[in-house]
This record gives sequence, structure tokens and C-alpha cells, in this order.
Amino acid sequence: MFQEMLYRGPSLDELHENYAKRHQIDEAAPIRSAHEVVIDAPVERVWALLADPAGWSTFAPAIHDVHVAGDRTASVDTRFTWINGRAKIASRFAVVEPLREITWTGSAMGSRAAHRHLLTTREDGTMLLRTEESMAGTLLGLFYGSAKLHAELTRWLDAIKTGAERS
Repeated sequence: MFQEMLYRGPSLDELHENYAKRHQIDEAAPIRSAHEVVIDAPVERVWALLADPAGWSTFAPAIHDVHVAGDRTASVDTRFTWINGRAKIASRFAVVEPLREITWTGSAMGSRAAHRHLLTTREDGTMLLRTEESMAGTLLGLFYGSAKLHAELTRWLDAIKTGAERS
């Protein structure tokens, strides 16, 4: 338990290059979670929501003040900043495979995270959206844990589902 509290994880650059870009989260991170949801909408609609951080507030009101570098297009190594609730997060896309996977890394308040999204079209025309995330940072576990992360991932996917099915 004590060692988990002190686990800092890899540097943000290493997390980005050697984990996220290789379709992985930090499995050694003490804070991890995964969640999935079936969405009754075409994968293109879900992708459009995920690949447009500047539009996230349209379906997830806790997210605001999103700023994307360059032309606002999700592409590998594009940086963006955003606020989720009260946490300001500096992020960078690691994987952008249209209609299949979008992954980013980010840091906030001394923590480092890798957040993957996998999109799969199902035979019945619906699609499965799966997300997984790891977070690490010295003493992060004192105020944030896997249960809180899971609750956040559940809210996030529910918001995407509602947004995609409403469109």
C-alpha cells in the first residue's frame, strides 16, 4: 500500500511514447479502471464526438475551457488543454485511428494519465465503446482512487452515449 502511494509512474513523455502510442495504459499504476457501453448510433457519430475536444462540453457539461493547438483536428501529438470540473488538464493525443481508437495522455496536479478509447461496430448496427485509463502520481491515492476514476469513466461514457444517441 505504501509503495503504491509513492508510485510516480513513467515520465509523461515515456507514458506518451512507450505506453499510449503502443496502445497501452500503465498497468503498474495504482489507479486504473475500465468501462464500456453499447451505443445505439453509428460509429462515425461517436468518433465525431470523441475527436472534437472543443465540442466535449456539448455532451459533458463538466468539461469547459478546451483549447486545442493548431487547427483543432485530433491528430497524433496534437496538444490540448481542458478543464474537467475543477482540474485543469494538459493533454496530447497519442493514437488517432479514425473509427477505431483514440488515446491521449495528460497531466494535472502532479498526476499523469493515459486514457484509451476503443470503438467497435457490432453486427446489430450498434457500437461498443470501451475506455480504460491509468493514473499515477506521488500521494495521488490520498485523494483520488480507482473507484472515483471508475465513476468518472462511467459518467463520461454515459454522456457520450446520450450525446451520440440524441444526435
